[in-house]
Amino acid sequence: MDIEAIRQHCLSLPHTTEKIQWGADLVFKVGGKMYAAVVLDDRKLGQLSFKSTPEGFAELIERDGVEPAAYAARYHWVTVLAPHRLREQEIRSLLNSAYEIVRAALPRKLKRELAAAPERPVKRSRAKPRRSPKRKRH
Repeated sequence: MDIEAIRQHCLSLPHTTEKIQWGADLVFKVGGKMYAAVVLDDRKLGQLSFKSTPEGFAELIERDGVEPAAYAARYHWVTVLAPHRLREQEIRSLLNSAYEIVRAALPRKLKRELAAAPERPVKRSRAKPRRSPKRKRH
């Protein structure tokens, strides 16, 4: 599965956003929390990392071409080395699971906001509203 196919699949999941982070990683988030990332750097181009369950983590890292994710293995993240050794449908299923794991762990208030929001949420500005200028007294 190539990077564009992974990108299209992740963006098809409700309320997913994408962002380039750490210089050359394309990160996919739901509710501001990461669930998958793809390396865009030439040295590791196409490596795919995603969140897993503890049981899924243990099973996946036993397979050829899959290893614990650097810096995030303790949170049950795995990295699928490029070229991907997993079938396309299996990658899609694992990405769906990663999305569901992260979405389920979101705070209730954020879940309600996402449920009430349109499919592609508009980014909200956190800037404070401008006050009207004070009138000078004479």
